Amino acid sequence: MMKGTLFVVSAPSGAGKTSLVNALRARVSGFTVSVSHTTRACRPGETHGQDYYFVERAVFDEMAARDEFLEYAQVFDNCYGTARSSVEDALSSGSDVLLEIDWQGARQVKRLIPECQSVFILPPSRRALAERLRGRGQDGEEVIARRMRDAVSEMSHYAEYDYLMVNDDFETALNELCGIVIARRLLIGRQSAQLQALIEELLA
Repeated sequence: MMKGTLFVVSAPSGAGKTSLVNALRARVSGFTVSVSHTTRACRPGETHGQDYYFVERAVFDEMAARDEFLEYAQVFDNCYGTARSSVEDALSSGSDVLLEIDWQGARQVKRLIPECQSVFILPPSRRALAERLRGRGQDGEEVIARRMRDAVSEMSHYAEYDYLMVNDDFETALNELCGIVIARRLLIGRQSAQLQALIEELLA
């Protein structure tokens, strides 16, 4: 069976990464979305096992010590990690996998799975990014200021990725993200394996 492709998507907080990934999943089938582990508290509307696996710091540290994470990092005051087994099992079954992670995690994943396809999403401007963060209504100005500083640090790593997009108009950005995925799936190696019976019939 042909292995699936691992897609890594990164963006500064507030750039619309999660909304784009959710819309991509709704439009393009064949994905397994890896659910990360995190030490942060569950936010209103989130579900354990669906949005994240919410665990205590001691549990997270034990998993890291046992090398159970494909990647992990500390972001702000919390830790985030991707379970190695869930990603490897999905790829081996032929499913494509989507990871929403920061540049630190993306760098770790690229070392372990160099054939992964990585996408970085930029906001249209700093002003738009700040407005989106304020529009969430979740953080005070001090936290937003820190997130903006961290966003600049995150964006400085854009050149480490395979693809670069700007999420200005949502529908345009979604079409671009879908295009990246579809183009990867149409590569000759993958298509010739999946369409072998048809090719043999056509060339008979």
